[in-house]
Amino acid sequence: MKRGERRAESPPARVLVVDDEPDIRELLELTLLRMGLGVEAVGTIGAAKEQLRDGHFNLCLTDMRLPDGEGLELVRHIAALPTDVPVAVITAYGSAENAVAALKAGAFDYVSKPVGLEQVRALVRSALSLPARGEPASEAQSLLGESPPLRAVRGTIAKLARTQAPVYISGESGSGKELAARLIHVNGARRERPFVPVNCGAIPEPLMESEFFGYRKGAFTGADQDRDGFFQAANGGTLFLDEVADLPLAMQVKLLRAIQEKRVRQVGATQEEPVDVRIISATHQVLSALVNAGRFRQDLFYRLNVIELKMPPLRECREDIPLIAAAIVERLGRQGGRSGARLAPDAAAELARYGFPGNVRELENILERALALSALDEIGVADLSLDPLAEVEPGSAESLLQYLDGVERRAILEALTKTGFNRTAAAKILGITFRALRYRMQRLGIRGPDPGGRAA
Repeated sequence: MKRGERRAESPPARVLVVDDEPDIRELLELTLLRMGLGVEAVGTIGAAKEQLRDGHFNLCLTDMRLPDGEGLELVRHIAALPTDVPVAVITAYGSAENAVAALKAGAFDYVSKPVGLEQVRALVRSALSLPARGEPASEAQSLLGESPPLRAVRGTIAKLARTQAPVYISGESGSGKELAARLIHVNGARRERPFVPVNCGAIPEPLMESEFFGYRKGAFTGADQDRDGFFQAANGGTLFLDEVADLPLAMQVKLLRAIQEKRVRQVGATQEEPVDVRIISATHQVLSALVNAGRFRQDLFYRLNVIELKMPPLRECREDIPLIAAAIVERLGRQGGRSGARLAPDAAAELARYGFPGNVRELENILERALALSALDEIGVADLSLDPLAEVEPGSAESLLQYLDGVERRAILEALTKTGFNRTAAAKILGITFRALRYRMQRLGIRGPDPGGRAA
């Protein structure tokens, strides 16, 4: 650039505002203009479609109720376009159903009436900071594997990263639920803000409210200074609630209000404070079954489970096991000063035959133990010390199902034995409903005790 020349400035981002109320339309237009954005404001879906056809926009902000249709129609219309325009919807106060429907239809986020301008500004900044579609995450945050289940998971994660919808991640223990949550975060608009993981089952019940929402000095004995909670720590970012099924009912009520109102009150405070947090939750339990059993609130379940992401167990991605194992060995070797560590071909083949009831977490533990005990850089079959009961031949689904049925049968019989074959008490121990236990007993051929006191 020559001296005296001015650097060409990129044009401001453009926002399409769709609202049939002139006052709200003008208020939003002025707010966005003061943020240095270009604005087109219209009052109908038809006019909005014309603007989208003729011009380029970086964000669409639309009311849910319009004279010629529902805002959801516009959300679906934009989702079907080849462009990449995030859509935020304005919903009536307390209309949680509309907000959830919009998020499921592909909306980026929502704001409720009466419209709070600071909330609108935060939403707009977040939407405009979305990374370009297809922009890769860091190598440290990756989900390895080319099997169909893992390719499908990666595709879903890419879509979820471009919304602010609450996500519920289901899957067995050790299947990578926290990694999936981190990938959603680092590929989304909040990637520069905190990711705060919380193990809900590890917090003592009396401390839950203060841990989640913080407390004021003097709120209780030992509160010698103000302290922020998880919500404040994650403000602007993502709060990952792992093992959310372990939350007691009283805390579920408070969490539901915080999610709905986007406000929290510290213990000992008189006023609520706004928080801007995306919620991602996970558990290895079946939340819908807990709802049916009365152990998890149905309204909270619907707020958390806007979009579900199912993580496949490792046994369904058997072809990826050698690749995943090699990457783990390389990482562990690098961390332990053994950068030449590798997995022998026969050891990789042996791992591919293993059932992995503990999934990727078990694979990592096996390899960490093998690397620690092996005197050589190459890990062989003998170093793995695999449980022969969990080995299955590739593709032998019947053997795997037999193994899993055996594990389930032993767990049920152990619970029945502890309770003297009281099925109601056994179901409580197992964390399932009485009906679910009865079904599993019938499927596995478990009957009541015979006259000698043994299970049939």
